[in-house]
Amino acid sequence: MVAVSVLIALAGALIYFTRPVAKVVRAVRGRAIDAVPGSVIVDAEYQMELESELGGHIIKSALDEGRHVKEGDFLVQLDPGDIEIEIEKLQIDEDTLKKRIAVGSPAQLSLDGAKVGFADSERLHKLGQMSDSDFESQKRSFEQVQWQLKLEQITNQNLIDVDENDLKAKRRERDKMTITAPFDAVVSKVLARPGALIDKNAPIAMLISTNRTVVARISEEDFAGIRLGQKASVRFLGYGSDLYNATVSKILPTADPDTQRYEVFLTVDIPLERLIPGLTGEVSIVVGEHENTLIVPRRALFGDSLFVVKSGRVQLRKVTVGYVGLNDAEILDGVQAGERVIVEETDLFRDGDHVRSTILPQ
Repeated sequence: MVAVSVLIALAGALIYFTRPVAKVVRAVRGRAIDAVPGSVIVDAEYQMELESELGGHIIKSALDEGRHVKEGDFLVQLDPGDIEIEIEKLQIDEDTLKKRIAVGSPAQLSLDGAKVGFADSERLHKLGQMSDSDFESQKRSFEQVQWQLKLEQITNQNLIDVDENDLKAKRRERDKMTITAPFDAVVSKVLARPGALIDKNAPIAMLISTNRTVVARISEEDFAGIRLGQKASVRFLGYGSDLYNATVSKILPTADPDTQRYEVFLTVDIPLERLIPGLTGEVSIVVGEHENTLIVPRRALFGDSLFVVKSGRVQLRKVTVGYVGLNDAEILDGVQAGERVIVEETDLFRDGDHVRSTILPQ
């Protein structure tokens, strides 16, 4: 009899340990989130071809593929030799003009003499020793000399202004031959190296902004509930199951005509260097919350059903699903707190299966 009992026990143990193992999680009370799902993609804020406004020889370059540059950093120097010569000539011309003006003008000398003559005419006219007509003639002659001097001064000032403007233009042209980074960027491609002769507006390099935008694409039926400032959770495919907090920062009011999906911009709490252009993932934008409600992992659900393990057997339960977030789902009916729900490989189980269970951490 003892032997029979041992055999029965061994058989029972064998049957138990050959049962499939169900990985389960307890249904618990917590916060359920009503969330709008969407796909996300990381874009560079912008990229551009670095161009030179002027043509010339490249004599120096700090461009190198993969280099990070800050706004204002030196990138390329074109040969400024010819422009330096033109600037020097313009400066000499301006200095010469100013020296000539400083020497004095014939109009000024004529005016000095005319002042003396007109003063005599005034004195004689007051004494009655000069007729009115002669005095008027002297007065017009004096005013004409004054006008000539003013005209000469205007002409001289115009010549100085033109020279200074030409100098400014040439100096600005020279400054453009030193090309700096227009924004914080990464050099993705170098198209011209030192020694190259480039044309005006020729591309020199490709720059990609280090700023990133995370764009969420939301379906038309879910878009109505989206508001600025709403919280969200983002999961990037390249970073496994890691979740990152995010906030809706911009909403585009029109849908893509081809996909009928709306674009929403997100501010994501993640180190900038991890936001690689082209990285994709999924987002869950929070539009409502329920506190102290029953929740299970979202992956436990298949449609409106899930599996519960009770007394070593699988039970198929129809459930009423409430809010569904990126990771969790609210269960309004069909499961009690503390019951064990299968969360992995649900396709391997059927209602009534005998199983062992392993409880996974929440």
